[in-house]
Amino acid sequence: MGEVKTPRQWFLWSIALVYVCAFASIYVQIPGLYGDDGILPVRLQMPKVQRPLLEQLQASPSILWLGPSLGLAPQHVLELICLVGVALALGAVLLWPQRDSLIYLCLWALYLSLYNVGEDFLHSEWDTLLLEAGFLAVLVAPLGLLRRQSSYSYHDPVTFWLTRWLFFRLTFCTGVSKLASGDPAWYDLSALSHHLENQMSPTPLAWYVHLLPDWLLRFESVVLLQSEIIVPLVTFFAPIRRLRLFGFYVQLFLQLFYILTGNCSLLNLLSIALSFSLLDDDHFNSNTSPKKKKGQDKKPKGWGQTLFSILTLLVEFAVYLFILYCFIALFKIQINWEEKTLSSKTNFTQRSFDAYLEVFQELTIWVGVLSCICTRGIASKLWSLIQWALVTAAAATVFALSVVPYTSMAGMSVSKVLPAVRDAYSAVERYQLVGAYGIQHRMISAEGRPEIVLEGSYDGLTWKEMNSMYKPGNVNAVPPIIGPHQPRLEWLMWQAAQGGDETSPWFTGLLLRLLQGKPEVASLLQVDETQYPFSHKPPVFIKAKLYNYHFTDPAKDKTHLQSWWRRQYKREFFPVVNLDDSTLQKLLVEAGLKEKFPVEPSSDTPVSQVLSLIRGHVKGLSGPLVLSTLLATLVGIFLIKTVFSWLSGGRKPKPAPADYKTRKPKEPSETGEKSQAAAPANRGGKKDSNERKDSPRKRK
Repeated sequence: MGEVKTPRQWFLWSIALVYVCAFASIYVQIPGLYGDDGILPVRLQMPKVQRPLLEQLQASPSILWLGPSLGLAPQHVLELICLVGVALALGAVLLWPQRDSLIYLCLWALYLSLYNVGEDFLHSEWDTLLLEAGFLAVLVAPLGLLRRQSSYSYHDPVTFWLTRWLFFRLTFCTGVSKLASGDPAWYDLSALSHHLENQMSPTPLAWYVHLLPDWLLRFESVVLLQSEIIVPLVTFFAPIRRLRLFGFYVQLFLQLFYILTGNCSLLNLLSIALSFSLLDDDHFNSNTSPKKKKGQDKKPKGWGQTLFSILTLLVEFAVYLFILYCFIALFKIQINWEEKTLSSKTNFTQRSFDAYLEVFQELTIWVGVLSCICTRGIASKLWSLIQWALVTAAAATVFALSVVPYTSMAGMSVSKVLPAVRDAYSAVERYQLVGAYGIQHRMISAEGRPEIVLEGSYDGLTWKEMNSMYKPGNVNAVPPIIGPHQPRLEWLMWQAAQGGDETSPWFTGLLLRLLQGKPEVASLLQVDETQYPFSHKPPVFIKAKLYNYHFTDPAKDKTHLQSWWRRQYKREFFPVVNLDDSTLQKLLVEAGLKEKFPVEPSSDTPVSQVLSLIRGHVKGLSGPLVLSTLLATLVGIFLIKTVFSWLSGGRKPKPAPADYKTRKPKEPSETGEKSQAAAPANRGGKKDSNERKDSPRKRK
């Protein structure tokens, strides 16, 4: 593998951009989620009995515990964490010197502080992935803020290889979990058709893709499984550069498909950021390298190099044939030329797939180890043991820890991991250094998309729906485009509809705040007050129903031509309650949300005033609007920088074209002689100047 300076810069830039989106998205939702009148007030997590700060940080690492020392309310501490995170991440996006190890360490610590106090709202798979990828960015980024010059020569390429190992675990485990879970929708290849409407936030394009022929959707399911299981196995750690490029573009197109049909989530952005680990500098310089080689002598290849090139091509061709064989043999791909269709069917059972997992579990780990050892430059750098010992030890530790969650997939045995590694993982688990991916795969139901619909009433007879702006409710509403914004409440409601979390603390807190008419929580459902039926007066009664939603099909259903969805009532999700209901009061006590002390007034420090001022400007804005404004600002700044660099770059080399035209190109040999003659002349500056002055006069 060649140099990885450019892919490393792209990885660090992408991680900084993801941090911008993550912190900004959480900041918009803090009042409704964690404010004093939010669903799960963060002040309730503050210890009632003062404990030593180090002891509190050791139990749950978070900057929140510094709030009393700073004179800030818990909500203000969370807002300060998000704003500082956005500022640091924006600096890393715009200025390459800010992509420093210390900056990424601060970003990781800030996000870990949110994660440890965020409870259910921040315990998603992409939060865990961001913490792990963010910690790898600390190891990958240069440490230059404490020195005059920043240099990548102090960093071992094995640290950047860890990002490839994480990308492999993420992709491979995601694909394996689909089949290891025994989900029948993936074994009969109908999963993609149901997935398009069952995913968290489908886009309008998902509706159109859902209308594709059934045989094409089944074939796309095969392509998806191949891209997530077979392609990573044979390309991610391949010593052949073209195979790694093939794996990169397959994963890139896969993530673009997810973004176009299911909105751009942090998980997609992180996957793209990690995919840069498959590239090298030669790929970015491929357009300019032929020009550089035009003036160079082309040396004929020896028989050894020719034989090696032929073997490389044969191995590469064999890998492509293996992928094609897996398409045909494992999924019985057959072409019907008369009807111009494809037929596909799985040619294996879950038992045989579990046996496959048992074989490939240890094999993938050893392939990863071998790939790490073969990383370019590591053999020579081992001679500089003092310089590289710390980085190599950190990389080996992270790799060993990652084996524990990696082996937690269905069909894999954790007992094969060394006890010392398991104990070390348990000791540092609270820091979220490594995570498990894909093991939370949910069965895809063919009955439709389960969705919770909240209804409110003043008299218990007339009910009005409280639809959310980020998930299906009104069947005539267009599926939203929310971009990288992550609506945390809708994500939990989507999960609760599939798993039935009626008594979860967050759901009980949601009902309480809606009955109390708290605008911070109501804005999580609808920012526009005209779309919320109880904006002027809170409802007296609330209940929740469970519906099954399906995409409409104009060819089959003529009664829903103007609708995007059709739905069917399934059951009651939560009974009718009011503020004085005993059932609600009991659930509040069990969830720890029954407050026994009044809310303390917030301090009037300068920092609190600034935070309140910023919150006042953001209040009433939706998450997608805030993030799109931030991203548009970044694009504008980059365009301005590009124009200024083009203008400044265009002024300096103005004399060069005229100089170039007057001089004839010289042969390579003549150029070499001139450079050799000029070398000693430059060493004696005074003598050279005298000779230049005298020689023309003597000739005259």
